[in-house]
Amino acid sequence: MAASQTLPELIDAAHRTAKAAQDRISEILELAEGQNLSSAQIKEITSETVAIELAAVDIFAVFEARMQSHFKRGPLSRKVKAALLNAGHVDLADRLHQHYLAINVLKHGTGPSHRELLNNKSGMFAVRQPVDDEAQSEDITTGLIDVTSQNFFNGLVETILEAYQFLKNR
Repeated sequence: MAASQTLPELIDAAHRTAKAAQDRISEILELAEGQNLSSAQIKEITSETVAIELAAVDIFAVFEARMQSHFKRGPLSRKVKAALLNAGHVDLADRLHQHYLAINVLKHGTGPSHRELLNNKSGMFAVRQPVDDEAQSEDITTGLIDVTSQNFFNGLVETILEAYQFLKNR
């Protein structure tokens, strides 16, 4: 039986997956040279965007599962945030909370996490209002969270790794 991968190794693999998807989206948009995208291009961009969303949700779930042992029962993200705040890591606590909310939005759509992100103007990532079906058919970037920006996944990885190091060294 092979040894299981460490959290940083799993994060690196997810990051590579997301980067490949982001690169493919950029390539498609560059090839379009500002012209309207074909239905095949839209379908491929949508597929790559979903791959990024899935990688983000998966890696955050792995982080939560691997770090749960640092706390007794209960919601991990709240407990990590409290521990970070108690240790004076206010920025990291805020970034972790913002990413937690974004992952909730990716998993569940509109709701309390989406409303909190819309009301928070942190600028960490683009949060969108829901669109109707007609507008969605004309716009390929209709997700509630813009995961196609390099900043989204890079920020998620950086935040998770910092929180992992904090908990590991605690």
